[in-house]
Amino acid sequence: MQLLIIGALDGQVGAASQIAMARGAKVAHVDTVEGALEVLRSGHGADLVMIDVIFDVKALVDSLASERITVPVVACGIGTDAAAAVRAIRAGAKEYIPLPPDAELIAAVIAAVTEESHAIIFRDPMMGNVLRMAEQVAFSDASILITGESGTGKELVARFVHRKSRRASKRFVAVNCAAIPENLLESELFGHEKGSFTGAVARRLGKFEEATGGTLLLDEVSEMDTRLQAKLLRALQEKEIDRVGGNTPVKVDVRIIATSNRNLEEEVRKGTFREDLMFRLNVVNLRLPGLRERPLDIDALASHFVKKYSELNGLPMRPLSDATKRLLISHTWRGNVRELENTMHRAVLLASGDEIGAEAILLSNSPLSLDPASAVVSSAAVAASAAVTGATKGLVGRTVSDVERDLIIDTLQHCLGNRTHAANILGISIRTLRNKLRQYLDEGIPVPPPGEAERPAF
Repeated sequence: MQLLIIGALDGQVGAASQIAMARGAKVAHVDTVEGALEVLRSGHGADLVMIDVIFDVKALVDSLASERITVPVVACGIGTDAAAAVRAIRAGAKEYIPLPPDAELIAAVIAAVTEESHAIIFRDPMMGNVLRMAEQVAFSDASILITGESGTGKELVARFVHRKSRRASKRFVAVNCAAIPENLLESELFGHEKGSFTGAVARRLGKFEEATGGTLLLDEVSEMDTRLQAKLLRALQEKEIDRVGGNTPVKVDVRIIATSNRNLEEEVRKGTFREDLMFRLNVVNLRLPGLRERPLDIDALASHFVKKYSELNGLPMRPLSDATKRLLISHTWRGNVRELENTMHRAVLLASGDEIGAEAILLSNSPLSLDPASAVVSSAAVAASAAVTGATKGLVGRTVSDVERDLIIDTLQHCLGNRTHAANILGISIRTLRNKLRQYLDEGIPVPPPGEAERPAF
């Protein structure tokens, strides 16, 4: 994790930076807001910016938004200055860290904002075979196409390949091609020159240059517009890119990993994806099996998520009952690991007694489900959902749409405004989430502003 600090290091801010480094963060330091913007424009990048409240937090946040630099901002200041904390949050800071710094608080903020846990939990031989193949090809610079259904862990495997590669000491840069509007994705990938379009107030290096020497992940590459696919193909073939508004090609050295939950051959037949680009990306194909194809992983992952969310919510760690295990294994898991994670998060909150029983498992037929296509589940799940009278008592008298709205907005706040992360947790597509948020805005309902992934889109 790369942390960029704005402020003097001769006091409490310096102590905070030392704590962050002790927690594994790489720390860079600048003295001014403009200096921070220069660092971010230059392609050095950061996963988190920490700014002392003596600086203009609003000016930094507004500049990042206008230049479409997506990085979360955390403010820090003397703990007794409540007014400064309020101003910082209102200005757009995601969190406020009081000084002198607390080690556990800094660790929690870093974990919440950057989500740096990328461990792959598995027991099933089918997943083991995929990871062995991934490790075998990781040493090369060959492009890799990772395919699989939504929620199977494609980005985790991409990070696994990067960690096992000779580029591991360099940056891993991910771009969600489905989450960034088409008119912005070109600049995001290739960068732009000052004045090349409205809002281009300075030269900015794109993700290709940020990832030089390392790995660039093109997540959901099948969502990319065909015009931009042609420019991407040239970049892969020539190992050089053209910034938007630029006249001189720029040499780049990146290892490309792409992911897709679509059948690219079918997309080629439909004319929505270039065949030559597909062959260029698909030197090695890693197909991730759906969760239902690796049943041994269900128990391991369920226990992992129970532990994670029990600790996160300060609740006792309860084992899964035998009935619960049978119920989980019998489910089809259309949302795969992401759906299982959401299910276990709910179960941790709803469970009572010494075990997590079947009554705490709300599967895809639940009234709270946001996926209208998920309509058929086992009768055991229906009975389990009906039994949670105590946990759902507070929902009686409210409409499903009201509960759904509150769940979406609360999840978005939990994700610090990050649309992509919220959609993942909710088990819905980013497009579905955007449509819901537009509906709420049209109805006059406040919606948390965009976070680190899709500014300025919903």
